[in-house]
Amino acid sequence: MEDYLQDSYDTCTQITKSEAKNFYYAFVTLPTKKRIAIYAVYAFARYCDDISDDPETMNRSEKFLYIRQELAESLDGKLTKNPIMPALMDTINKFQIPNSYFYSLIDGVEMDLIKSRFSSFQELKDYCYKVASIVGLISIHIFGYKDPQANQYAIDLGIAMQLTNIMRDLQEDADRDRIYLPQDEMNQFGYKEADLLAGVINDNFTQLMQFQVQRARSYFDSGIKLLDFLQDDAIGCTSILHRLYSRILDRIEENAYDVFSNRASLTSFEKITIMARFFLMSIINKINPLKQ
Repeated sequence: MEDYLQDSYDTCTQITKSEAKNFYYAFVTLPTKKRIAIYAVYAFARYCDDISDDPETMNRSEKFLYIRQELAESLDGKLTKNPIMPALMDTINKFQIPNSYFYSLIDGVEMDLIKSRFSSFQELKDYCYKVASIVGLISIHIFGYKDPQANQYAIDLGIAMQLTNIMRDLQEDADRDRIYLPQDEMNQFGYKEADLLAGVINDNFTQLMQFQVQRARSYFDSGIKLLDFLQDDAIGCTSILHRLYSRILDRIEENAYDVFSNRASLTSFEKITIMARFFLMSIINKINPLKQ
């Protein structure tokens, strides 16, 4: 591997180790070739997301235009100043990932600049597809899969994980004047936007959150079927991600849906325990422990 490409992969690895608080525990189970490719994808997604979330970033729409131009130039074989791009281009070429996926990811992340409310779940689902399911579709190209059915299960797992993020981050997003819970469902349960912005927890909120959790679980139940279609050396990564995010959903319930004063998260020990459980059960039973 040429020095400039190795440097690019090293940069992506450092970004992932520093920023991927949950994903990293799953990524380390992948063989080296697939692991560094996933790091490159994560680093690019993080690059886009940081621009969307940074309140100090001026002219963010222009920044996203620049990212699109940067991506287009890189796909045309031109070198850019972005240290992430050589590794990303190498990954796209090695694993034959459709270029359109990366433009869709940019479109999804950019939605945060222009859309802070979602009138229905269908609108929210479209957003989840662009910011999360697309990453799942990119990932299964790297993981390797045996049947096109894998695409739908990757989409569903991405939606499940993003819905979990949305519930976990209600307070953080409200502080940015972003409300991802569907407006029609908030109305259905009699929970007002002003209540959410004020962090009000009442029976209406609890019922609304129970409904959201139940739906996320249905997507997790579908997403777990992805394991049947992946190459063996990627099952561990996907299994651990499924378990980690399912546990965050459990934690939201355990905290009585108080996501305003008690952000649902897992300790490092809990994450390591989930990894250890997978490896132990795999060694003993030669099966995926999530599918017992």
